[in-house]
Amino acid sequence: MGHMNHSVSGWDTIGAILLLGWAVAMWGAVAVLAIANRRKVRPWVFQGAAGVIGIGLVGQIGHVQEHIAQAAYWIDHSNAKPWMTPWGTSLAKGYGQIDTSKPSLGMEILHLTGNFIFLAGLAGVVLITARTRQTRARKWGKMGVWMQGIHGLEHVVLTLSVWLGANRAIGLSTWFGALPNGPGLWTYRIWWHTVANLIGSFIFAMAVYHLWQERATVRAAYQLARAEAVDSPKEPVRVPVTLPVADPAGVV
Repeated sequence: MGHMNHSVSGWDTIGAILLLGWAVAMWGAVAVLAIANRRKVRPWVFQGAAGVIGIGLVGQIGHVQEHIAQAAYWIDHSNAKPWMTPWGTSLAKGYGQIDTSKPSLGMEILHLTGNFIFLAGLAGVVLITARTRQTRARKWGKMGVWMQGIHGLEHVVLTLSVWLGANRAIGLSTWFGALPNGPGLWTYRIWWHTVANLIGSFIFAMAVYHLWQERATVRAAYQLARAEAVDSPKEPVRVPVTLPVADPAGVV
C-alpha cells in the first residue's frame, strides 16, 4: 500500500538492513529461549523473555502507527492511492532494491518484517509464562500468537505472490487478487490491515497488562526453581578410610 519514487539513498538501505536484523535477532532470541525453557529452569530465561516482549512492544507501536496514519489519510483522500509515512516509504524503498521491477515488493517486505517483530513479542509472552500456565497473561499471549500467526501468514502469501510475479498481491486482504486495482482494493486492504493490527495490538496490550499484574507469580516460578536447585540435598562424598591391620604377634 503506497507508491514510491525510485531514488534510493544509503539511509534507506541501512534502515532496511537494520529492521531486518532486528527481526532476525528477535527470532534468534525466541529460539534460544524456547530451547532453554524445555530443560531445567534457568532464571535468565525470565529476563530474556521480558526483553523480547519489551522490544516487540516498541516494534508494534511503530508498526501500528503506520496503519493508523494510512487510515487517517484515507479519510480525507478515499479515492487516492494509499499513502505511507516518510519513514515507511524510506524502508520500503530500501527493501524494493531486491527487485526493482516489482514496485510494491518493498512495501510487502516491510510489512512482513513488521508483523514478524510483532509476533516475536507475543511469543515472548508465551515463553515467559510457560511455567505458570493458568495465568491470564498466558491466555492472552496464546490468543495473540494464534491471531498474529494467521496475520503473519497472510503477509507471507502477499509478499510471495508479488515476488513470484503476480500483477497484484494475492491474499485475504485483496480477495485473493480478484479486486481490480483502484479505490475499492485500496480501501478494503487499508482497513483490513488497520483493523487486524488494532485488534492484535489490543490483545498484546492485554497480555502485557496481565503479565505486569501477575509478574510476582511468574517471576517466582523461576526463582523458586533456582532456590530448590541450590538447596537440594547432595549425595555425600565418600572418603576411603584405611583401617590398621594387626600383625600376627598382636602388635598393631
